[in-house]
Amino acid sequence: MLKGIPKILSPELLKVLCEMGHSDRLVIADGNFPAQTMGKNGIVIRMDGHGTCELLEAILQVFPLDTYVEHPMNLMQVMPGDPVETPIWDSYREIVKKADGRGEKVIGQIERFAFYEEARDAYAIIATGEGALYANIMLQKGVVA
Repeated sequence: MLKGIPKILSPELLKVLCEMGHSDRLVIADGNFPAQTMGKNGIVIRMDGHGTCELLEAILQVFPLDTYVEHPMNLMQVMPGDPVETPIWDSYREIVKKADGRGEKVIGQIERFAFYEEARDAYAIIATGEGALYANIMLQKGVVA
């Protein structure tokens, strides 16, 4: 155990977060995301018993968001015509406001299939048990100043 590190951050996840460099991307995937397919050329960390909000909050305590891009945090855009509501995005906005002085301005959206393509090149994908739809998040790592 370590002091000051959220307990949800496993040794495997901490190692990956530490290994990542500036501009590397991390996907926090909901339970419906094809994590093993998208991550077959990278690292997939299984965290099926956890939700995306608790992981996002813990990760942002140790993970700097990139300051050189407009949206270092991107959500999977809802498909046009899909009648899905995304209340979990409100939670994401609150979490990022606490973690980054730029607040919700850091959040962008990526079209669903473009998100999949970018996820294939991500450094790692965290597969969660999140049941909310369109709850996928892509974070781009910045530098520790």
